[in-house]
Formats: sequence, structure tokens, C-alpha cells
Amino acid sequence: MPYREPIVVISLGGSLIAPPEGIDPAFLRKFRDLILGRVRQGMRFVLICGGGATARAYQRSARQVTELKRDDLDWIGIHATRLNGHLLRTIFRGFAHPRVLKDPTRPFLWREPIVVAAGWKPGASTDYDAVLMARKFKAGVVVNLSNIKTLFDRDPKKHPAARPICEIGWKEFRKMVGSKWDPGANLPFDPVASKLAEKIKLRVILADGRNLKNLLAILTGKKFVGSVIGT
Repeated sequence: MPYREPIVVISLGGSLIAPPEGIDPAFLRKFRDLILGRVRQGMRFVLICGGGATARAYQRSARQVTELKRDDLDWIGIHATRLNGHLLRTIFRGFAHPRVLKDPTRPFLWREPIVVAAGWKPGASTDYDAVLMARKFKAGVVVNLSNIKTLFDRDPKKHPAARPICEIGWKEFRKMVGSKWDPGANLPFDPVASKLAEKIKLRVILADGRNLKNLLAILTGKKFVGSVIGT
């Protein structure tokens, strides 16, 4: 599936940018090299950053002190995505728009090959922002990178016999993840984002972002390991 869209939208999980064991400069360097290699081939990217372990650490700490409202948890997560976004924008200096994009609904013009985006407002995750970006820039696919290789029919940690799912429609996927957003939830794709993605007939590729050779295969239309939602 070669990319022919004018913009490549990548949702980069916070677990990749800032994993629990600490930021991995080697991964960021390799990711940067891969993206800039595709930039030299004429691609343009929207890179949307998740909050990951940073968000969950702050949420967990706040919960230990006082009772939190849902929007408190969301705002902590949003600001974690923005911190990760500034890290990513910094390493792409000279190639990325100088401002981290936070509101996917506002008019936005950019000439650079890369724009880095982060969380917008409570009520959904950056998966939803990625779907909004895809609609805004007329991209037919969102590449969602996290620390999982593929979607399974059941939680493989609890069910050793769980089977990988290579392709699934939105109707079936939404039955798996439900319809409500829970701040700090660790789902393969946000239920709120899934509802909009189904409506606009978007496809989402779920893949392991740590496997950069696999990401290159996705971007060059070659066979890859992962799951496609919205077939």
C-alpha cells in the first residue's frame, strides 16, 4: 500500500518517545533518520505525540494526593503530550514547523516538510487528534505506532491462545474497545477516535514503532507486520 496521500499522519505513542525506563536517544536518532530519509523522497509528515508513561506517572502521583476529576486527568495527559511534542520538534529543528500544533480545527498553513502536533482538549486522546489531522489534510491513512506488534482478539497477557488480527472493520473493532474514553486508558485505538474514523472511512495501521524497518516497509508500500482497521 504505497503512500500517495499528500500528507503522512503518524501517531507516535508516548511509550516510544519517553518509555518508563527513560528517554532513548538512540531510538529517536534512528526515527529521525528514517523520517528525514522519506522527506528527501518528497514526503511530508504530521507527527502527533502521545503522553505515554510520562502522563501516567503524573496522573498516578496526583491521584495519591487527592481525588481527581476526569478533566484533571485529561489535562495532565495533554500537557505530557505537549512536552513530548516539544522534544520531537526540537530534534527535527530545521525541518519542522517551529510551533507545535495543538488545535487541529484551526486554519493552519505550513511549508516545512514536518509539523509536530500534540494533545488538544479533554474528552479524547491524541488518536482523535490524529483522525482530525487526517481529515484536515485529506490523508486516507493514519499510522498508529505504539509498543504492540499487532491487534489481538483477546488480551495476550491474560490469554496465551489469543490470535493476532491482521485486518478488521470498524464495526467489529469498536465492539472490542467500547464507546467511552477513559483518561489514562491503554487501548490500541481511542473509542472516540474510532467513531470518527469509521464515519470518514479512514484506515488506521497499528504497528510496533520500535521496529523501524517495519515502519519503512509501511511507508514504502511493502509487506509489514501490523493490523489494518477499516478494511
